[in-house]
Amino acid sequence: MPDLLYDKHPSRHYALFTMNRPERLNALGGAMQQDLEAALLDFTNDPEMRVGVMTGAGRAFSAGADLKEMSQRNTRSSEVEERFAHGDITAEERLRQLPGARRLRDGAGLLNSPLSNNPKPFIAAINGLCIAGGFERAMDCDIRIASTEAYFGLFEVKRGILADYAIHHAARLMPFGEAMYLLLTGDTMSVQNAHRTGLVHEVLEPARLMPRAVEMAETIASNAPLSVQGSKAVMQFWRQYAIAESLRMAQWVNQVVLTSEDSREGPRAFAEKRKPVWQGR
Repeated sequence: MPDLLYDKHPSRHYALFTMNRPERLNALGGAMQQDLEAALLDFTNDPEMRVGVMTGAGRAFSAGADLKEMSQRNTRSSEVEERFAHGDITAEERLRQLPGARRLRDGAGLLNSPLSNNPKPFIAAINGLCIAGGFERAMDCDIRIASTEAYFGLFEVKRGILADYAIHHAARLMPFGEAMYLLLTGDTMSVQNAHRTGLVHEVLEPARLMPRAVEMAETIASNAPLSVQGSKAVMQFWRQYAIAESLRMAQWVNQVVLTSEDSREGPRAFAEKRKPVWQGR
């Protein structure tokens, strides 16, 4: 079974993207990224597709990064970094073995925005737990509606790592103080507060969520495609204004934080189901 389901409805001009790792609360791991890239390529190039709807299978929208996979990657990364520090491998060999290090060097990978950068609009139908990278995926959509069972959070500070998309975009989608509170405390946000702050457009009973998402998609799809895409292009230009400067700022911050011992300890502690021991280095 694919980690992301892609169902097209050509007669109604929308496609449904379903994150499909319910046993892992739709954590953004496995083959999900590759599945999404393949689906988006088809969606973007299909003239019959005008609107995308993103949701999650089971009781979660998405729990964000798969921290068990991250812990395994960090263990491998530590081994590579140790070999590099002892002069056993060259800088280029280090970069080849650590894709994350290459992204930091090149300033790429810090803004994972495949949905907001897609010319066609996306609706997030948030059916449940929506945290960390999953919350950021919802932010990346153009419109968000949510079930009464949904809740939100950016828990990265509890794991010794940094939020990615949210650092650049949260304060563009909700009041600054609300965004800072979430990013600094790692606290949860109720769906009612998400609606109050304007992050979520509508809150619906679970049984009404997907019918409303489809209804909204069909309403958008009934409009002139170029007008819809033009409206999105201009609005996204405004939303992402000066984002390049924000990315450059984040690059050196990430270099410090994401290569720290704490960034390895957070995911490791989560995987081992214990409280992390922070060292501040």
